[in-house]
Parts: sequence; C-alpha cells; structure tokens
Amino acid sequence: MSNLELYELDGCPYCAKVKDKLADLDLDYESHMVPSSHDERTEVEEVSGQTGVPVLVDPEHDVDGMSESDDIVDYLDETYGDAAA
Repeated sequence: MSNLELYELDGCPYCAKVKDKLADLDLDYESHMVPSSHDERTEVEEVSGQTGVPVLVDPEHDVDGMSESDDIVDYLDETYGDAAA
C-alpha cells in the first residue's frame, strides 16, 4: 500500500485530473486541501518550492513534491498502472 499525499484545491480542474487517475488506479492517498490564496499556501511551498497545485508526494519512491498534473498522471501510470505490474 502506498503513502501518497496530494496537495489540492477544491474545484481545481488539474487536481481533479490527478484525483481521477488515483481513483482509476484504486490508490489510497492523503489529501491536503490548500487555501485559495497563493500567499497562504506555505505548506505546499515548503514541500514543492512553489504554490501551485496539484502537488504529489510519494515517499516510497523518493518523490518529494511533484507538480504539473500531466507529469503526475504519467508518473502514477508508470509507477502504479498495469505497466508497472
């Protein structure tokens, strides 16, 4: 079982894309909702060095703060999808 963490914002279409992929792959994850104001996103900035979301953390595979929804979806497919089996 994974220890995935997702930093997200409610209503964010990029976050929804990542959440859909997590659901498709039946992966459990811990959600961290971030404030809508970029100025208040200190937690996600500490993890990833930026204030945008989504951000994925996967300690099992040394992923400290991956951003960009397309990159995250590709990573999840490669790491946890059928090709990884």
